[in-house]
Amino acid sequence: MTIRDIPVRTLSDEPTTLGELAGDKALLVVNVASKCGLTPQYTGLVELQQTYGPRGFSVVGVPCNQFMGQEPGTAEEIEQFCSTTYGVDFPLLEKSDVNGDGRHALYQELVQTTDAEGEGGDIQWNFEKFLVDRDGKVVGRFRPRTEPKDPAVVSAIESVL
Repeated sequence: MTIRDIPVRTLSDEPTTLGELAGDKALLVVNVASKCGLTPQYTGLVELQQTYGPRGFSVVGVPCNQFMGQEPGTAEEIEQFCSTTYGVDFPLLEKSDVNGDGRHALYQELVQTTDAEGEGGDIQWNFEKFLVDRDGKVVGRFRPRTEPKDPAVVSAIESVL
């Protein structure tokens, strides 16, 4: 079993897995929020999707309300905000906990990966990013303040395509 086999739900509450949702694409899984100082990172995530999507890549957004209540909306409100404000065209999963006792199984696996400095553990804030290769192996972790178009992120994506 890989991370691609973990049961998840789409923002519209349909059961799926990352493998079913995105096929054999490389993935950048990101916990997102609509009312965060880092929310403008949606622009970079959409650009990554547009640039690398045709080459077998997809961003997957995971709304999370655990950081100062910065994703308070319903699924419909989140979808509306993302599509009208940022033109989000990548998959969004249901709102989920990424830390604590209620941490989603997907994030139980993701947090086992360390970042470039060798730090692992809990998600620090909204917009923490995990790169998953086509085989379902987590191959990169980028902290919240690392912009989606940062050269380290872009290089890592290109290495798995």
